[in-house]
Amino acid sequence: MLPQRQTPPEHRLPNHLAHPNQTPPPPPARSRPPEASPRHARRRLRLPPLEPSVYSGLLRRASRTRSLALARLAHSHMLRAGYRPGLFLRNNLLAAYSRCGDMRHARLLFDGMPNRDAVSWNTLIAGYSSQGSARLALGAFRDARRDVAVAVDRFTYATVLAACGSARDGRSGRAAHGLAVVSGLARTSFVTNSVIDMYAKCGMIDEVRLVFDRAQERDEVSWNLLLLAYVRMGWPEVAVNVLVWMHRSGVKLDAFALGGILKACSELKDSEDVRMMLHGCVVKVGLDLDVFVGSAMVDMYAKNGGLEEAIKVFDCIPGQNVVIYNAMIAGFARLGNEPCPEIRIEAVRLYANLLQKRIRPSKFTLKSVLEVCNLTNAVRCGRQIHAHVILGGFEDDEFIGNALINLYAKAQLVDDSLRCFHRTPKQEIFTWTSMITAFVQDGHSFKALNLFRELLYLEKEPDQFTMSCVMNACSALSVPITCEQIHCYAVKSGFDQFTLCGNSQIEMYRCTGDLKAAKKTFEKISCLDTFSWSQMILSYAVHGHEREALLLFKKMFDCGVIVNKFTFLAVLIACSHQGLVDEGFRHYESMVSDYGFVPDVNHIACMVDLLGHVGKVADAEDFIMRSGLENDAVLWHALLRACRINGDKNRGVKIGEKLMTLEPSAASSYVMLYSLYMDAGKISLAMRTRGQMRERGMTKEAGISWAEFGGSIHQFADGDNSCSQKPESFTRLEELLVRVKQKTEHGGMNVWELGFQARKVGENSISKHGELLVVALGLSTLPNTAPVRVMKNQNMSWESHETLKLLSEGENREIIIRDPARFHHFSQGSCSCRDYW
Repeated sequence: MLPQRQTPPEHRLPNHLAHPNQTPPPPPARSRPPEASPRHARRRLRLPPLEPSVYSGLLRRASRTRSLALARLAHSHMLRAGYRPGLFLRNNLLAAYSRCGDMRHARLLFDGMPNRDAVSWNTLIAGYSSQGSARLALGAFRDARRDVAVAVDRFTYATVLAACGSARDGRSGRAAHGLAVVSGLARTSFVTNSVIDMYAKCGMIDEVRLVFDRAQERDEVSWNLLLLAYVRMGWPEVAVNVLVWMHRSGVKLDAFALGGILKACSELKDSEDVRMMLHGCVVKVGLDLDVFVGSAMVDMYAKNGGLEEAIKVFDCIPGQNVVIYNAMIAGFARLGNEPCPEIRIEAVRLYANLLQKRIRPSKFTLKSVLEVCNLTNAVRCGRQIHAHVILGGFEDDEFIGNALINLYAKAQLVDDSLRCFHRTPKQEIFTWTSMITAFVQDGHSFKALNLFRELLYLEKEPDQFTMSCVMNACSALSVPITCEQIHCYAVKSGFDQFTLCGNSQIEMYRCTGDLKAAKKTFEKISCLDTFSWSQMILSYAVHGHEREALLLFKKMFDCGVIVNKFTFLAVLIACSHQGLVDEGFRHYESMVSDYGFVPDVNHIACMVDLLGHVGKVADAEDFIMRSGLENDAVLWHALLRACRINGDKNRGVKIGEKLMTLEPSAASSYVMLYSLYMDAGKISLAMRTRGQMRERGMTKEAGISWAEFGGSIHQFADGDNSCSQKPESFTRLEELLVRVKQKTEHGGMNVWELGFQARKVGENSISKHGELLVVALGLSTLPNTAPVRVMKNQNMSWESHETLKLLSEGENREIIIRDPARFHHFSQGSCSCRDYW
């Protein structure tokens, strides 16, 4: 009896491999005769097989172009033609599937092969390695060594060593190295180079040098791999010594070696002599016109500020491609903040030149150009680059998406940033961090916190920069309970160990009015930097502890910590809040003469506030005129505050009229000038100002006060009676004021003219002071020992200030109010501002 005909293993592959472009036909109907079934029709339509060379050519092309469809088509034709390929064609088919990334069917094909050789195993191992499956590659290597019919060769060891290097698996790589030594194949330079490359990728530099020194055979690749290993380790000085050693040993310096050492030296600082030496070496060996080496030289000069040299190298290289354009454009993007925009915009001209030469830009090109647009605030140009990103199909690149988010966020186009964020895959945490930062910078701190909650819901791990941005959002909102929750999360995640998060945490607690928590955070930071000290000095200054701020600055100076302009700003704020004129001017002059800092508008505003604090309003005005910033509205606002407190009404009216010319579109200017005219008794001018405001469609910004009680934020608008909690808060405030009046002896003060005795909230002037209602709600909600912290977007009125002083004394509670001017700590009938705000 003859044996049944065995079906080749590849015939049992899934049907879509045999017919990749067809769907399987439906099962035949029962009434259909057998000879009419599709199965019999396929038997009658068997295709004639092609020549083996044709199959081989198709499979080689599929491997080279990574075309899985072509590989399946060639395989399908073999099956339909009933062709039984030999070992050579089977290996080609296996290589095609492996290089196209279809390892599942490559393994099915491999398991069905009647016989295998070393090429079969090497192809399978290489396929697993290229897909990042180091474990499967090592398993295939173990199976190959067990196959008695196959003798593993040097290519097998090179492949498995490459898999270990890609997976950073030094332990398995060391074992493979030992087997190569035992087999005697490690003596060849081919295997030695694979071992060196594996150890270098695993970061085992000592093993790299040991293998190189004991190698029986070395070639140029061995030297280049040693050089690249030191470059990868970040040791450019050693890499330069290896290059000198290569030259003295008579090894020919090629583009690979010189490109690697140039890349390493681009990270060297203050090494102009080394860069010039390497440039001369490149010219001597005749590689100065090589595009690869030229790109490395451009990158080396551009990263170290040698932009003129980079341009000269760029202009001399013929046949410029996208790589050298990328290096040159990135050089302009790395110039920092000092060069003028006209220099940086050359990067955009380079990009336009690249397009004129019909060179297709890469992802790195677009990213670098977008960074230049971001640095130069060229939003219109950035939109055009964004269009190129869409046309090129690069919207799925997170680095480009991140650059677009930052570009639009800097231009305060947060909606455009959000659209870019939604179109980005969002796999990397820096994309989330950029969008959170965009919300914070645009004043949408609630949205920033909601985005952070979404990030945690998706189980993504934030980093220290994300936590710093979230803390900045909490600082802007000044929500104490949320701040404590973010702090707890930072501690549990270990982010509190980073100085960056510690500094943001100091600012967060400073903005919520919790000076004790800010001080405790400062003391726990293990590595204090300049910003840490400056933040703590500022925290003391704005919370009424000016002496502690100045003592901390002295301690900072004694410790040798480098100071900056922000440090001096914190010191000047401390001096202005306490009225220390002599000490304030001494620090101001020291900042200019001893440290060479140019005062900005904030420093000058502190000095104006300092002079106004001691009643020297005329001197403050002269100081503004001498500063060279007399057209900055911030300075005149500071002087106007001094006029109001010191009762200089005539000067205040003049300053108000000047602010009208400086800020004609600001509603606050009209409101302020109206109040100044009313205080000065100029009723007609006040009415005219109000009429101008009405004609131009300007409305006064609503005063809003808010606080966080019981895990939720309670908000009150001045004069708005729509809040459901307002009647209860008003009743509570009325009870508090009556009780305070009974306990204290201040019944004759004008504060009682607020008319709290009225029954209807709409008829009561207290309803115009939202901060009082929030304080009343806090006093009735929070425990008796907890301070009440309230935020307000406008300066407090005198009536509210005096009322809160009485409430703090009568209720024996600390009340903290933060307004745009400063913090007010009310305790035992007094305020930390000493009635100057």
